[in-house]
Amino acid sequence: MTEFRNIIVCVSLFFLLFIQPLIAEDEDGFLSVSGPCNLEFPRDHGAHPGYRTEWWYYTGNLHSDSGNHYGFQLTFFRSQISPPDSQNDWPQPASRWRTQQIYLAHAAVADITAKRHFQAEMVSRQALGLAGASIRKGAFVVHLNNWSAQIDPTTHLLSVITDKFSFDLSLTPEKPPVVHGQSGYSLKGSTPNRASCYYSFTRLAGEGELSVFGEKVRVTGSAWMDHEYSTALLEPGLKGWDWFSLQLSDQSEIMVFLLRTDDGRVHPASSGTVVDAFGRTQHLNANDFELIISDTWKSRRSNARYPARWRLQVASFAIDLVIVSNLPDQEMRTFNTTGVTYWEGSVAIYGSKNGRPVEGQGYVELTGYAEAFDAPL
Repeated sequence: MTEFRNIIVCVSLFFLLFIQPLIAEDEDGFLSVSGPCNLEFPRDHGAHPGYRTEWWYYTGNLHSDSGNHYGFQLTFFRSQISPPDSQNDWPQPASRWRTQQIYLAHAAVADITAKRHFQAEMVSRQALGLAGASIRKGAFVVHLNNWSAQIDPTTHLLSVITDKFSFDLSLTPEKPPVVHGQSGYSLKGSTPNRASCYYSFTRLAGEGELSVFGEKVRVTGSAWMDHEYSTALLEPGLKGWDWFSLQLSDQSEIMVFLLRTDDGRVHPASSGTVVDAFGRTQHLNANDFELIISDTWKSRRSNARYPARWRLQVASFAIDLVIVSNLPDQEMRTFNTTGVTYWEGSVAIYGSKNGRPVEGQGYVELTGYAEAFDAPL
């Protein structure tokens, strides 16, 4: 009976989060991103209820004292299942289980040295303290059961516990938040409302403890944090996206994303940001950079064929980089939460910038390769 109930819950959540929005795409009531976001910090580290979808996304590369290499991911998603004013029509008295907010979370550790990848996922409604986002003693905290991310003025604290892996990390920003697009307004389609509010911490110094099957190691390294919120869905004709967060040895960073169309073209709303060593930014339009795929990897589980090696060129910065996945199988299969299969993985970087050699590390996200990514941004 418990197993059957869990199946019903997962199916119901999948309908509420992904099928229902596709049916009611033009439904009024949700807040819309259609112009400059004018983000302010620390205020906008917090949740933005009223928008349909929001995520806090951490990825990074870590090394143990013995030199073992690990990648990690922790993502919290907030999904609002009905417009803000709809709660006025709910029956009274209110149940303590009643909520408009569903929280989902994905976590992963890539043990790159040992060539193995672990993942976990959770989902819960924002009720009875099971999940949510709040301010606690001056810090913003998003949590789902015993997973959490805490952002205070100087540190991001991450905590994940699963039956196969765990990590407790302290991440210190080395640069201020970077807002993408126009004052944080990141266009992702052909109309103004196909957009998100989007910022990143592009370089976080990390330290802490990580364990795989109970074997604990101290780790240090570098991480990246993305925070986005939106109401828009991917527009018809878009199949998915390729997203890159790259940290170079000259202390600069690059974020680029490609929106892929059904016929294999790159949508003109694709864009990026170059961040210099001092935190100054330069926006990139779709025609400012080129990404060429030179190798692929096919998943035996999903039969999806993902890019595994790229060449990134940005002529205005004389950037010419080769990007290579550090572990072929970093595929995320999230049947119990979002129902989406995607690739999220650690990459190595080498090449040149302004005529000088550079190297680096980063993370890449690839969606829409197992099936079209018909989900909210």
